[in-house]
Amino acid sequence: LALNPWDVVLCISGTIISCENAIVVVVIFYTPAFRAPMFLLIGSLATADLLAGLGLILHFAFVYFIPSEAVSLLTVGLLVTSFTASVSSLLTITIDRYLSLYNALTYYSERTVTRTYIMLILTWGASICYGLLPIMGWNCLKEPSTCSIVKPLTKNHLIILSVSFFMVFAVMLQLYVQICKIVCRHAQQIAVQRHFLASSHYVTTRKGIATLAIILGTFASCWLPFAVYCLLGDYSYPALYTYITLLPATYNSMINPVIYAFRNQEIQKVLWTVCCGCFSSTMPFRSRSPSDV
Repeated sequence: LALNPWDVVLCISGTIISCENAIVVVVIFYTPAFRAPMFLLIGSLATADLLAGLGLILHFAFVYFIPSEAVSLLTVGLLVTSFTASVSSLLTITIDRYLSLYNALTYYSERTVTRTYIMLILTWGASICYGLLPIMGWNCLKEPSTCSIVKPLTKNHLIILSVSFFMVFAVMLQLYVQICKIVCRHAQQIAVQRHFLASSHYVTTRKGIATLAIILGTFASCWLPFAVYCLLGDYSYPALYTYITLLPATYNSMINPVIYAFRNQEIQKVLWTVCCGCFSSTMPFRSRSPSDV
């Protein structure tokens, strides 16, 4: 096959995604302190994005060096599983953040740990099921007319994935609206108790809402174009449209480590220790504020 520049770009993106998320996975896996529910969910997201990056690399390698229908099904199945797990992990993180604010007094309990494991099992169970569908026979290799914009996935399969994405996005949007309300209420209560100025309360609340808007806005801008095109597009459409909408979706897996892992102070502490050994145990950490949500 003639080398497609878009495939090269996707492969490069996959390499960057793999490197970023591999760092997060290694840090969380080899740090005993990172066994709290929050870090387990971040580790799940990083694992999903790591598999997505590897899937993009393998897809490029197999298409141009080992072309095979069976291998194509395997790589597409891996990509479906990993990207579905990535989006689902973002939902579980949102749910965890909401519950940590809504049930602050009971959040640090065994019930939270059990709930986290249940969410992880459901997330990866559903993602693996979605990824196995092409391998189990739900593909368009024998009937090209049923193909979607992403071969060899069928149009019906892609519609199900797109509808599932919109459902996840709707739930996340609703949860972040509720989080904004809780953040504003908490910030106002803290301001009254500590006799802060109104301007200080306004700045803190604005920072919290801005952070939530960036998180949700990044997710939407990366995935919505591809999800909409999956519903409207057809296999007869130029492949260029698929690449243009799919590439931003891969960027979400590139941005996730920055938003959810590298901004975390505990993870930063471990990274500094590993990279330069210059961390001091007496290094002060500021307390959490609504802007850290």
